[in-house]
Amino acid sequence: MTTARYDGLAEWYDEHNATAADSNREPLLDLLGPGDGLCLDLGCGTGQNLRTLRSTGRTVVGLEYSADQLSLAQQRAIDGEALVQGDAAELPFADAVFSTVAVLWISTDVDDFAAVLREAARVLHPGGVLVFYGAHPCFNGPHTEARPDDGRIVHPTYRTVGWHPPAPWWGEGGIRERLGMRHVPLADLLNAFAGADLTITRTVEPRTDPIPWILGLRAEKR
Repeated sequence: MTTARYDGLAEWYDEHNATAADSNREPLLDLLGPGDGLCLDLGCGTGQNLRTLRSTGRTVVGLEYSADQLSLAQQRAIDGEALVQGDAAELPFADAVFSTVAVLWISTDVDDFAAVLREAARVLHPGGVLVFYGAHPCFNGPHTEARPDDGRIVHPTYRTVGWHPPAPWWGEGGIRERLGMRHVPLADLLNAFAGADLTITRTVEPRTDPIPWILGLRAEKR
């Protein structure tokens, strides 16, 4: 297994992302709703969403590629929760074993988001729920520049799919600068759901920012 980009940065990321994770709990709970059965936290990172997912009534299984992130997630896991190191595009699970898959904040990290969604749908049982919650592809990505007035500048690199090199508008000391960023345009994101045989049943742009940073989608496997 090649070295994960978050290895060596897990503790910094956990602290840097703590406030954002707290602010996302309520809108994520609203999108998930109550449930039961096994829930795959796909790309669970340092486990900052484990408590949110388990509070819905589901039994959480976390998967993460970074060993460093996984070691921090272990500290947040409770008895009965399994954490597995693995690749989101080649899941080490049988078909149709999960009632829910949570795909949280990974679209800007994975090499092939459509392949990840196909794998997520494979391990989801028919009628199961997949929740996507992450960077809004139109207003939050390597192509966007934040303005002091809460506006956003969208640069012409919006249509550049995949890995983006650092840009002058990224700022200093943030996740983009330290880890880089991939981009999935909105059309490609939505087509990935269709290609995975997932039907989107709800779309949200949570929180109260004048221009949304986050896109949330709830889908069901046909």
